[in-house]
Amino acid sequence: MIGSLIVVRFSLIVEKAKKEFDFAELRAIRQRAVGRLFWQLKRYIDNHMEPQLNNLGYADFKMSYMMVISNIEEQGTTNNELAKRANVTKQMMSKMVSLLEKEKYIYTTKNPDDSRSSVIFLDDRGKDLLMDVRQCIDKVRVKLDGIVGHDRMEAFISTMVELVTALGREEQ
Repeated sequence: MIGSLIVVRFSLIVEKAKKEFDFAELRAIRQRAVGRLFWQLKRYIDNHMEPQLNNLGYADFKMSYMMVISNIEEQGTTNNELAKRANVTKQMMSKMVSLLEKEKYIYTTKNPDDSRSSVIFLDDRGKDLLMDVRQCIDKVRVKLDGIVGHDRMEAFISTMVELVTALGREEQ
């Protein structure tokens, strides 16, 4: 009986010690939440680049397709390798590859080493797109440099590269 009273009394003390939900604390945490900040920065970049690319004749291109286009090597890349690099399923990658091939950003050939798969290459339109993306991202970079300064932006990018590299090694 005494043991159960102690447990009940202890649990009441613990419950009283629990903090109530605090919106002010949530707002303070939310301002510095890494995932949220990266998402907002990506959204800013995408929202500024898509209209520019649209004006350059890429009305059918979405920034989410960059995970395909930017990972294709000059000797070609298989669907499985693209899916791995982009961290998406093979099925999702196949769907994007089909869309991009239809719009002439990429083309595929049978894999000479494995007839069950194809090798994906950049088409001329895909190469042109990547050159135009570079010009658009340079404009975004000028804007970001103007806000925090070139050196701080370089340090930020170096930090992200270091984090992504280390985390990528952990995933392997």
